[in-house]
Amino acid sequence: METDAFPQSGCPRLTQLERVVVTAEQMAAIESRVFAAGMPVAALMEKVAGLTVQRVIAQVGAAPRRIGVLVGPGHNGGDALVIARELHLQGYRVQCWQPIAQLKALTEQHARYVASLGIPIVDSAQALADCDAWVDGLFGVGLTRSLSDDLATAIHQLNGWSTAARPIVSIDLPSGLHTDTGTVLGAAVQATHTLCLGLWKRGLFREQALAYVGQAELVDFGLPLADVAAVLGDLRELAVQRITPQGAIAALPIPRAITAHKYQVGHLLLVCGSRQYPGAALLSAKAAQASGVGMLTVAVPESLMHLVVAQVPGAVVLGCSETAEGAIAHLPHDLDLSRYQAIACGPGLTRAAHAALDQAIASSVPLVLDADGLNLLADLGLDAVRSRRAPTLLTPHLGEFRRLFPDLAERLANDHLELAIAAADQSNCIVLLKGARMAIATPQGRLWLNPQSTPALARGGSGDVLTGLLGGLLAQGQQRNTAPELSAQAAVWCHAQAGIHAAATRGELGVDALTLAESLPHVWQTLL
Repeated sequence: METDAFPQSGCPRLTQLERVVVTAEQMAAIESRVFAAGMPVAALMEKVAGLTVQRVIAQVGAAPRRIGVLVGPGHNGGDALVIARELHLQGYRVQCWQPIAQLKALTEQHARYVASLGIPIVDSAQALADCDAWVDGLFGVGLTRSLSDDLATAIHQLNGWSTAARPIVSIDLPSGLHTDTGTVLGAAVQATHTLCLGLWKRGLFREQALAYVGQAELVDFGLPLADVAAVLGDLRELAVQRITPQGAIAALPIPRAITAHKYQVGHLLLVCGSRQYPGAALLSAKAAQASGVGMLTVAVPESLMHLVVAQVPGAVVLGCSETAEGAIAHLPHDLDLSRYQAIACGPGLTRAAHAALDQAIASSVPLVLDADGLNLLADLGLDAVRSRRAPTLLTPHLGEFRRLFPDLAERLANDHLELAIAAADQSNCIVLLKGARMAIATPQGRLWLNPQSTPALARGGSGDVLTGLLGGLLAQGQQRNTAPELSAQAAVWCHAQAGIHAAATRGELGVDALTLAESLPHVWQTLL
């Protein structure tokens, strides 16, 4: 779900709603409260369509384009019919396809009125093949059954017709996706744009749904915050939340005090690199520097010292004794780890650096583990970090996750959200589960979802950049008493935004990890 970078809203209400992510059951309960309080369903449908139609027009282009409208039997179909009516009245050449004859009462009323206006109701989806764009209102929240063969065939046809110039706009969520899991129920519309109504639906953030969602936008139709909170609880303490720009920015260590100096804005120890993987050390160190951390110490094998000094001159470079293979044998025994606000350990270490990991785990400061830090932890066992008194942040991709949590990976398969939650509980760590949409889970059962990213980040070294950035922001956050999970949100969001910026300037194939690290200052500049 990619939207314009750094979306901002001056509306406090919308800022709150942008964080909320609901299941189908929760959405139904919230709407039931609204209807019980006296809001007529028909009035709400008109309001939703009025807010939605202009967004549809922005995507389908100016009249008199040919628009195909897919009408389902429920209120999602009713929304689509009201949109069809308004498009017709504004000069569009509209045709509707209604594959299921039995409609809900209100949807039936709108269908009769649409017919009275002379809007054609076609007999098959094939009749919509020559349209310039389509509005998908077949199914919304609550679909749980697999679609019939005829419907599945029609949806596959529709997907084949669509191009960037011939968009499909789905109302609420693409038809055929399960609202909660994002699972494709036999077939699903591959929307170019999804206009999510009222509150974000959980399924839209599932990895398996992303190929169907396209660009997503929340349409706020006025759900009272009191009703949302009555169902979900305190909106400041939601169990599942969407990371918003406002929340990520609030967790950043800005603004600094005018009298700040380097010893007051965090000291990070980065334990990384080997003769085999020197680049990992450089990438994570460059990202840590770009985080704005006041002091950076980079612990590397002695043979890498001159390389790191030359490439990262602002860092203190600590040469460590090394194995015959060029891995860190151990950190200096006289090194006082308590002097650092955070330690980040793992990029490029190789699995020979077990002593360095043991020392980092034994420290009393917040710890980020990535890459070989995670592989070494898998060898060591989760008990090593479960009892740490300082926060521990794990940043696995799915391969590393399977090594760390084999039982969870087998039991929960590819359920990205549940994997992160269960792993945080099992390890007593904050877990940043990497993927197309990163999930951040805490041992207390809270989850944050990053709504924006780019496939340009699918490059070796992108994770090393995240580790350096996360470590730097964590070190700074500790001196501001910022909760580590909030620093993690800021790091994940800024990392994705740097990737989006780099892809916009260099193209998706042109974003190597060094470019990504060098794009981080653009994020800070944009925030000024």
